[in-house]
Amino acid sequence: MVNSRLTLGTLLDAARTTIAAVASLLLARLLKLPEFYWAPISAIVIIESTIDPRTLAWQRLEGTALGAALGALIATFFPSNGLVYASAIFLSGLLCALLRFRGGYRFAAITVSLVLLIAHQRPAWIVASHRFVEVSVGIAVALAIAEVWPNRT
Repeated sequence: MVNSRLTLGTLLDAARTTIAAVASLLLARLLKLPEFYWAPISAIVIIESTIDPRTLAWQRLEGTALGAALGALIATFFPSNGLVYASAIFLSGLLCALLRFRGGYRFAAITVSLVLLIAHQRPAWIVASHRFVEVSVGIAVALAIAEVWPNRT
């Protein structure tokens, strides 16, 4: 039988995550980021992680930066098709290994996918830089909250 009792720890964790998500959402909207929802998503990923938030934040930051740069570069010079996409995902993995971005590959591949697979009205470099900033806002907010309100569970 699953223990479905609410504990103080559960309530505090939910409050901490809610504050991180809403604070990053408000900051992203204040900054007028076009796809502001990536900030709270990133904050939730960091604040709810089972590993050290600083470790995951670094992995997400480096992976997102690499994926945004690679996605923008590829989208600028190559047509959108399955082979180009497959090459971009593969290259993301190789670059993460060469740069020793441990844990960053999944975030690089996600960001490359978002830049290459979603139709955008703006040039790829603008889309990629927005994605990096949107994710970075969420990471920064989550790290600040994790620092002042560490998870006790």
